[in-house]
Amino acid sequence: MDAYGDPGLGLLGDPTRRAIFELLARQPCSVGELADRLPISRPAVSQHLRVLKDGGLVVSRAAGTRRVYQLNPAGVTALRAYLDRVWQDALTAFQKAADNDTAPEEE
Repeated sequence: MDAYGDPGLGLLGDPTRRAIFELLARQPCSVGELADRLPISRPAVSQHLRVLKDGGLVVSRAAGTRRVYQLNPAGVTALRAYLDRVWQDALTAFQKAADNDTAPEEE
């Protein structure tokens, strides 16, 4: 988690990392499988996976001679909790603003 309390959301700001994240949400994949589905090289996929892994959103496991990557449930849970918290704060602020707009004015 960084200094701003973002548990990985900033990592998904890059469109390629977001595409990798979305592919891994569908199914675990190797670097080669991801590279076949994206318009970037295997080394570039590996670099993006390293960033996602360092950020806690992706984990890997050995499968023969290759590594298979998948979403890290703990990282996704933290990301979802963060988004839920932000959304709840926004709804609370909206409710307060709506209540203030409908409060009867004193004469």
